[in-house]
Parts: sequence; structure tokens; C-alpha cells
Amino acid sequence: MNEAHQPTYIVIGGGAGGLELVTTLGNTLGKAGKAKVILVDKSPIHIWKPHLHEVAAGSMDVGLHRLEYVAQARWHYFEFQMGSMLSIDRTKKTIRVGSVNDSDGQPMLPERDLAYDELVVAVGSQINTFNIPGTREHAIGLDSVFDAERFRQKLIAACMRAETRAAEGQSHQVSIAIIGAGATGVELAAELRNTSKVLGAYGIHRMDPKKDVKITVIEGADRILPGLTPRVSKSVGELLESMGIEIRVSERVTEVRSEGVSTASGLIIPADLIVWAAGLKAPDILSQLDGLETNRINQLVVNDHLKTTLDEHIYALGDCAQCEWKGGQGYIPPRAQSAHQQASYLAKLFLQKLKGKTVGPFSYHDFGSLVSLGRSSAVGNLMGGLMGGNMFIDGFIARLMYKSLYQMHQFALHGFIKTALDFLSVQLRKATEPHIKLH
Repeated sequence: MNEAHQPTYIVIGGGAGGLELVTTLGNTLGKAGKAKVILVDKSPIHIWKPHLHEVAAGSMDVGLHRLEYVAQARWHYFEFQMGSMLSIDRTKKTIRVGSVNDSDGQPMLPERDLAYDELVVAVGSQINTFNIPGTREHAIGLDSVFDAERFRQKLIAACMRAETRAAEGQSHQVSIAIIGAGATGVELAAELRNTSKVLGAYGIHRMDPKKDVKITVIEGADRILPGLTPRVSKSVGELLESMGIEIRVSERVTEVRSEGVSTASGLIIPADLIVWAAGLKAPDILSQLDGLETNRINQLVVNDHLKTTLDEHIYALGDCAQCEWKGGQGYIPPRAQSAHQQASYLAKLFLQKLKGKTVGPFSYHDFGSLVSLGRSSAVGNLMGGLMGGNMFIDGFIARLMYKSLYQMHQFALHGFIKTALDFLSVQLRKATEPHIKLH
């Protein structure tokens, strides 16, 4: 790049990492007129993905936590282009962005090509059904706000129908099966139990929360939260069981039907609502991007500078990137903290590259994992540079630390003053609005 040329940085995907990256680049290079920064995303809004289980359970109002990309772009000196990435032409250094229709199906934005100097793919992940029959037809995966809202509406409708059956003296149990006991499945189960307890305050009086709303978590491994320590797994399991949540481990799902779930052991678990939270993969489009190297779950393979192996001008971060964890620990896990650290690293890399300087390889620091179990509790372990070891925490303190992770994300996007004012505003609105969204 010569000095007369203003470089263009395009980031595909406005998740936690992608949005933090364009915000930082916009505040530095975009504001100073040193570069053009563009965010491309198929949705007009951003919501922190770890919040989706709360949206699905009705305990979080999307309107309080959604962020409009257009507004963020205006405040932080980058450009927003709505649409899905369709392809990359690495020779011309362009991407093809798909057309966008309005809610009535009428054309709003045409297909278009965008030129880049540096491209970052940050499209996140989606559910991996492993081609198990019936999953797509009968289960809901929490990939997006739309999915979470769809599940919430189905949940409330199922409870309302059960209330009518109860009034008529009929069987009225609502059964929910959650396939997969990773963080998403476990957190959703706990949040749903909280929802079932609050429903009585909104006219659903004949249903006993533990007896009439049955929640079953199904896991193929021999324990829940198999990616975390056995102590965390044991503690969370005990807490879930104390909430009246049934846990089925070592049960591999073989088929999902409209009326329930079948497992390899011959077990049949009836369910009115089924959530798939058993696996992740990167979007299929990544395996078709002009020959870029991907792994078996479509992640782009990157080196220790987050650069794709076959193109020095294309990078990837977050859940859609396969990046080795230094020290022979496998690959960096798909967590929000990973995307945050990688976004910060790439921002530094691009800034130094413009100055003709280089930076060292990316180094991931694992600060532990926290699992939310409702409004008042969380369980997890703190480790690495944060505590100098591995420390188990639970209860109210763990919950506060879990909530602080979101505030750190907000701080990266908005700075201290706006984050503090937004937090205060949300708390005041929560004090005067229903705890469960029923519409």
C-alpha cells in the first residue's frame, strides 16, 4: 500500500469480535481519515450471542439490549453494508454481497461488489445437526434473535394451551427437551425453570412449575459441560437437579420427531418443544470461498497471526477460525473471550502494519469459564493470568462476574460513560416492567 492510497478494511460479521474490531478501527483509522472501514452483516441489529438463551426464555427484552449497526457506524466512523457474503474473488480482492428484501419481499438493496485491501471473516458459528434425522424439521437451534424469539413464542403458546387443558381437568404437562449440555443447553434449562416459576404471576395459575413444566437435558457425553472441569460439571448438575431439571447423560440422539426424541439406547423422550444445542460449525459458505483452506466443520484455517493459510490479505477470527493454541493445547475454543482477544489483536496488527511495523504472533489467554444459572447464580472456574491458577467459584459472586463479561463487551463498543448510562437505564426499566415477556 502506498501513502496516497487509503486502504479499505472489510469485516464480515457483526458479532462480538467483528463489531469490536470495526469500532476500534473506525475510532482510530476511520476518524482520522487514514482508512475506510466497512462492516457487512445480513442483520441490521447486534445482540450479544450469550444472551440468546435469556431471550428464548422470555427473561430478556431484546429491545433493551439490541444495537443498530447503522447507529454504531455513524457514532464510530465506519460504514455498514447490509447483506450476506456470497463469494470472494481473491484475484480482484472483492467480495460479493447479496441482495436484501424488505419485510414484504420487495427489493431493498441489490447484489453488489465491495473492494478490500484487508478482509476479516468473523461470521461466527451455527448449529451442527450432524445430519440426525428430523432435527431441522422439529428442533429449534438458538443461532439468532429470530430463533430465540420463535422459541419464546412457542413456549408461551404451549403454556397457555396447557393452562386451558388444566382448567378442563385434562393432562396439561408441558415437556421441553434440550439436546446438548454445553453452556447454551445448561443455561437455557436454568433460565426456563425461572420462567416457569414466574408464569403464575401472569395468569397461568393452575400449573406447578416443577411438575407441570418438565425440562430434560440430553447429553451424549458421560457428564454435562464436558468441555469444563469435572468439578464445575458436578456442581452445575446438582444445581439443575435441585431445580427439578432432569439430566440424561450418555444418551446419543438418533432421531428427532414432532412428538419427542429417540436415543441410541432405545430411550424415547416425549417433548412438546425441542431445542438443539449439541454442536457448532462455521457457516457452509466458508468452504466455498475461492479455495481458502477450511477444516471439517467449515472453519477457516489461520496461522498464528490470524491470517488464512492461502491469502495474506484475508484473516479470520472467532468461532469461524481454526487457530492453534500455543503450547500443544489443541485449538482456541469458540468463546466470547476468544473473539474479544482476537479482535484486539487484529486492530493492533492493522494499526502497526500501516506504520510499516510488525507485531508478534497472537497469544490466547484463557481466563476461565462461567455458566449462568438464572438471575442470582452462576458457576465456573477462573484460571490463567487472572488468578494465577485454577479457582472454582459459584453463587452470587460468580453471577456478578458473568454479568461483567457483557459490560466489558459494552465498554469495548461504547466507552465507559455510555456503558454506565445504558446500564443504569436498563436497570430502571427492569424495575418497572414484567420479568417475563409474554407477547
